[in-house]
Amino acid sequence: MPGIDECLLEAMRLPGARGAALVDWTSGLALGAVGEFPGGDHEAAAAEAAEVARLTAEQRAFAPDGYGRHDSPDGPDGQGGQGGGGGVADPPVEDLIISNRDSYHVLRFVPTSFDSSVFLHVWLARPDGNLALARIRLGEMAGRLVLG
Repeated sequence: MPGIDECLLEAMRLPGARGAALVDWTSGLALGAVGEFPGGDHEAAAAEAAEVARLTAEQRAFAPDGYGRHDSPDGPDGQGGQGGGGGVADPPVEDLIISNRDSYHVLRFVPTSFDSSVFLHVWLARPDGNLALARIRLGEMAGRLVLG
């Protein structure tokens, strides 16, 4: 099971990868970063990506049906999103894709066994990047990532 550094190095092997980071969307801090980032500052990029992730994850409109309902066994009382009873809290959103003229940003939320809110952020060059492959690989990485 890979740790943060191994996971980020694996993300950099994606076609078109320019930078990768593991970010805590509550604090906006990068827990690890590798490669280059927009504006040349990985901490600023992490804080800005965290703002987008936080705004998206907190909106009920983007959550799966039944997520966060008080009358549901998967409600917001600390039991919400428990994947199969294994104690792993699933975030309400799987991933975000942001595209611009020359690049893609893929933010993949990471399920954790503790009350955490982290995501993988990969910056891909548009001519070389493959969104489908990035989503698949980031999902696999998020599932294997060992935190703590």
